Amino acid sequence: MVKRLFKELAARRLMFLVTILPGALVFLMLFGLYSRSRSILALHSFSDLLFGSSWFPLKGEFGLYPFLMGTVWVTLAAMAIAVPVSLLSAIYLSEYAPRRIRETIKPIVDLLSGIPSVVFGVWGVLMIVPFVAKIAPAFGAYSTGYSVLAGAIVLAIMVFPTIIHVSLEVFASVPQSLRDASLSLGATKWETVKHVVLRKGLAGIIASVALGFSRAFGETMAVLMVVGNTPIIPKSVFDSAYPLPALLANNYGEMMSIPLYDGALMLAAFVLLLIVLVFNIGARVVLIRAEQKAE
Repeated sequence: MVKRLFKELAARRLMFLVTILPGALVFLMLFGLYSRSRSILALHSFSDLLFGSSWFPLKGEFGLYPFLMGTVWVTLAAMAIAVPVSLLSAIYLSEYAPRRIRETIKPIVDLLSGIPSVVFGVWGVLMIVPFVAKIAPAFGAYSTGYSVLAGAIVLAIMVFPTIIHVSLEVFASVPQSLRDASLSLGATKWETVKHVVLRKGLAGIIASVALGFSRAFGETMAVLMVVGNTPIIPKSVFDSAYPLPALLANNYGEMMSIPLYDGALMLAAFVLLLIVLVFNIGARVVLIRAEQKAE
């Protein structure tokens, strides 16, 4: 009997350790990146590096602000495109589309999530960049096509499957009896979707947007190929940008020849991971409050 209880206790503690390991890895990564960036933090304050606008490694200037703003511009523009399109698509597939159309489109949407990001990047260079360069004069701007808008369009397409798939699962979890009750009271189909389905699934929708944001914020290869990679602060969606992930991908191999380069790039990775972590924690808080409000 004692032996069985000991095995039970050992198994419980082992499973607990395995369970907390994924969460602990995030903080271990933060600690590792911070440790590697201490060399540059010893010479420059965190605020000076984060809000500095000059990036001249040969002169010892490592301002990350243009890269941070490039990431923010591209990500927010992508989410502005992806969220409404994805939610409307999920609503149509869940509530309006005939079964045959729904079963045909869902595998195609899922297929998008399996396409390598470099393929999206090549497609963006061939199709989206010339398109942006062509439409820019209509908005009173000049652009080579390699811009925030090009990155946002490519990134939005990459985010579509995440938001659509999760939203479909959320809408499917809403009981059919709630829809029937709304319709029986004289509500239209859209009123039922608006006041019943969307309201009941609000927490799940927030979760899907949070997942999409995390995917968009950290995407590297496809964005790197179409945004221009110019370390300036964008003033419009037709300007070039240089997101943090692209900075890491382009320059990590060169860091050994320049003093403090290693620390600067590790600090950039630390900031990128920290922003994603803070956003996800914030989204989780909003999610919990939305669930409590729905109850």
